[in-house]
Amino acid sequence: MKRSLAVLLVMLLPLGARAEIALDAAKHQGLVGEDASGYLAPVTSQPSDDVRALIDKVNSARRAEYERIASQNGIAVGDVEKLAGKKAIDKTAPGDWIRLPGEAWRKK
Repeated sequence: MKRSLAVLLVMLLPLGARAEIALDAAKHQGLVGEDASGYLAPVTSQPSDDVRALIDKVNSARRAEYERIASQNGIAVGDVEKLAGKKAIDKTAPGDWIRLPGEAWRKK
């Protein structure tokens, strides 16, 4: 039983790595960017279905984590989202897209 679990874990590792690569590629291609809301958003006005699916997947995971942090600390989810948005923008690589409150998309 332990061996099959270990094999499953090894098989799953590349999937996570591929998702991270896909996200990085989408950012570098200007398809998605970090929004001050704490979530990814499409930079283009008509994102492809693949880009939309990537955004939905990442944002769903982020939302779950924000809710967990908010609950654990007795604070509003909105406060966690704002802090996470600031951190994500700070960590965004130069040349990738960001959107600050009340502003249009721009390259960092």
